[in-house]
Amino acid sequence: MAARRRSQKQKLVDFITFPVRALTLFHEDRYGLSCLATERFDYVARRVQGYCLDIGCGPGNRFVRDFLDGNGVGLDVYPYEGLTDSNIVPDFLSLPFPDATFDTVTFIANLNHAPRSQRDAELQEAFRVLKLGENIIITMSNFLAEILVHKLVALYDRVFVTALDIDGQRGMNVEEDYYLRPREIRQRLRRAGFIKISREFFLTQWCLNSLFIGWKPHQSESRAL
Repeated sequence: MAARRRSQKQKLVDFITFPVRALTLFHEDRYGLSCLATERFDYVARRVQGYCLDIGCGPGNRFVRDFLDGNGVGLDVYPYEGLTDSNIVPDFLSLPFPDATFDTVTFIANLNHAPRSQRDAELQEAFRVLKLGENIIITMSNFLAEILVHKLVALYDRVFVTALDIDGQRGMNVEEDYYLRPREIRQRLRRAGFIKISREFFLTQWCLNSLFIGWKPHQSESRAL
């Protein structure tokens, strides 16, 4: 299904060069190396069940476009470059889809940017639009890595007058955070109704990044709960 998948050889190269890639801050694959975004998308794409809703899709709707062969919908609240009106919504509290529309919903490195007071409601909406027995995927880096990378990118943008920090383009809301701890992610997923929550580490990022998977219960599982 995915248009791009890293080979085992590429994964080995990415593993060895992770510190260099993390510090160079490039947002596209270069010099035979994968950028950090490509790694995230590759890990997540392997867990996508089918038709996917990518919440907080970011510039160009890249995950759905390049890694899912367009088999999904990307939404964002900010008009990043490469997005159209069909990608923009006022918020993620009332998604414009019927119940049980998608096989997977993804929050790739962005649930921490949902206002704290709205996180549970956003996850409940994700639960609503998922089909029974299908999954949600959330990625989140280690708290120390998240803080260091955000500070480094912000410093780089100031010194070299660039715009690598897409969070800086729209500004950070007072209810946003630079990271979420695993405990909070698990608790919020459970409150939204998800079960069988698991965590998988990104080996080629030296386990400093990971994804969480939760499942919407089948009817029989719902009755059991």
